[in-house]
Amino acid sequence: MKLHNRRKFMTRAMLASGGLAMTRAAIAGPAKKGQVIHHVFFWLKNPDSKEDLQKLLDGLKSLEKIESVKQYHIGVPAPTDPRPVIDSSYAVSALSFFDDLAGQNAYQVHPLHKKFVETCSPLWKKIQVYDSADL
Repeated sequence: MKLHNRRKFMTRAMLASGGLAMTRAAIAGPAKKGQVIHHVFFWLKNPDSKEDLQKLLDGLKSLEKIESVKQYHIGVPAPTDPRPVIDSSYAVSALSFFDDLAGQNAYQVHPLHKKFVETCSPLWKKIQVYDSADL
């Protein structure tokens, strides 16, 4: 039990110390050739609805259970200082890491993903997907 608490403390301390590279390493570990990263941004039809936001978050949380998802993160716009390159207009983003393209393809047709789309798609007015692969 002490080892688990030490790991949790060390992880939190490392994340708190900052740095995108450290955060990526803490979330996903070292990049692997062929790894696919799937980043989805959601804009709600009713952006002021706390209920709609919670339904979307609950739906997104269910996707972490899909076997081919190796690492997963759900987030909301950070309160960073505005700059021309920052788009904070979305409500929620989901970041998924897969070992390879086959894992990402399996995710797309998985019953939990299909249920998520069926249940939650009425909540959003727009989604934007960015897929990238490590070199």
